[in-house]
Amino acid sequence: MDIRHLRYFLAVAETGHITRAARQLGMRQPPLSQQLQALEAELGLALFTRHPKGVTLTDAGLELQRGASAIVADMEGLTRQMAQLAAGRQGHVSVGFTTSAAAHRFTPSVLRACRNEYPDIQLQLTESNAADLIEALCAYQMHFAFLRLPVAHPEALAFETLLIEPSVLALPQDHPIARRYKPLQVVPLQALHNADLILVRRPGAPGFYANLLKCLQEAGVSVRVVAEVERMMSNLNLVASGAGVSIVPASMKGAHGSSVAYRMLPALPELRAPITLVYRKESCGPVTDRFLALARRLASRHESGRHANASPKALAS
Repeated sequence: MDIRHLRYFLAVAETGHITRAARQLGMRQPPLSQQLQALEAELGLALFTRHPKGVTLTDAGLELQRGASAIVADMEGLTRQMAQLAAGRQGHVSVGFTTSAAAHRFTPSVLRACRNEYPDIQLQLTESNAADLIEALCAYQMHFAFLRLPVAHPEALAFETLLIEPSVLALPQDHPIARRYKPLQVVPLQALHNADLILVRRPGAPGFYANLLKCLQEAGVSVRVVAEVERMMSNLNLVASGAGVSIVPASMKGAHGSSVAYRMLPALPELRAPITLVYRKESCGPVTDRFLALARRLASRHESGRHANASPKALAS
């Protein structure tokens, strides 16, 4: 007994007539009668009572109708589900992100767009540091990760820069640098000489950490690293408490607005803060391909809008 036999049986059971069922199935009546007889022989049961006006179900036929209807409905539902998966409209996508990547409005906009455009795709979200996210991707525990500037680049992973933003200096509101430089003024790196600096520790964001220290060293600027924290948002919590200054992506401006001042920095390549999408080079299927295409499309739209609306005041606070 296979799904084809069950479909034949149900068509006859629903029409009560073999000839009409054969027309509905797009086949001739003799082969359909032969299939029904074969099914009855296989089960060792009479499923129909035959009479001049058609057929009626026996008690065994009624039992089979109930079970067969559920099986065929499940099979049809599974077929539709597989078609949705093949079209990339159903399934699940696991996405990780760092705190600073999530602070940029682009990251939540991609997740929101995915939910709106593909409501049958389930998103599994995880927040962690860049090193742990890359490890999870390598271990097939995650499909995508939004992060800033990784140092490790495993061969199996692709690192795609979706957009780039500047970094800004975050200071306590009463810090001398905040008083000396106005919001639209660029603070030279030399102004940070002997400053108390709060940084994300190396395992959490090694790329940004290393680039920043290299940039300060080349400028001849000596700083005191007074704290190393796991996430960039923790930087701002400590800055707000007056523990020191920090450098964060511009999209994090606004946090602790009453106690933290933000100032522009020189437009150096080493101080750029990218949004990097990391994923396995080998495709994981149509669903992840759709998510990747969506992220690229929104990144292109975001960059076009940013260039169209660029203004020096955008970094002021």
